[in-house]
Amino acid sequence: MNIIIIEDEKPAARRLDRMLQKIGHTAEAMLHSVEESINWFQNNEHPDLIFLDIQLSDGLSFEIFETVEIKSAIIFTTAYDEYALQAFKLNSIDYLLKPIDDEDLENALLKYKERISEKKSVSIDFDDIKKFLVNPQEKSYKKRFTIKVGQHLKMIPVDAIECFYSENKGTYIHTAEGRDYLIDLTLEQLEPELSPDTFYRTSRKFYVNINAIKDIISYTNSRLQLKLHTYNAQEIIVSRERVKDFKAWIN
Repeated sequence: MNIIIIEDEKPAARRLDRMLQKIGHTAEAMLHSVEESINWFQNNEHPDLIFLDIQLSDGLSFEIFETVEIKSAIIFTTAYDEYALQAFKLNSIDYLLKPIDDEDLENALLKYKERISEKKSVSIDFDDIKKFLVNPQEKSYKKRFTIKVGQHLKMIPVDAIECFYSENKGTYIHTAEGRDYLIDLTLEQLEPELSPDTFYRTSRKFYVNINAIKDIISYTNSRLQLKLHTYNAQEIIVSRERVKDFKAWIN
């Protein structure tokens, strides 16, 4: 299987290539911009599979396909919000949400191989996806969560939540009052319920409210550490692969 990686952050591209090597695959090329990718496709045989970031250094990666007709299968590597993910799902496209982990990568490759073996189409409607990215549909998000506390039901406004976190296979709300409440949802199930303007998933364990961030500290290995107003039970770290996207989010 011939694979290429299109990713503007070179450390992220190298990391993905190392992950692929661990499971027996190697990227034939790592491309980092729209211009470089167009030149490569015009002068090389197209691969079986492309790992494709959306936002490249010189524009959206969709611009590549406006110039070059590509029949390769594509797995997106993205930090985009739920609008984009819904578009990918509707178009039967697989995607890996950054930061990518080994299990998600293996599952994505397995899905690709199953589609190929079943001779299912791998074509993509880029126009539909681009519409979601450029002009997403209006979507409403949860304004409060209802928690059972003993025999009582407690309503917690979203604005009063500093973060959601996972611990010991449970998911918790941490409020600005410094209280923690167990909820019957996973972080993945929370994703479509939370406004991406207000909440950011810093890792597999945390969703953080932008209004709860008290301090942002440079951390080892080009990462960031977040300090919230009241939550201090665990370190909240933004991985190196997500730092660029996180900085765009807070701006």
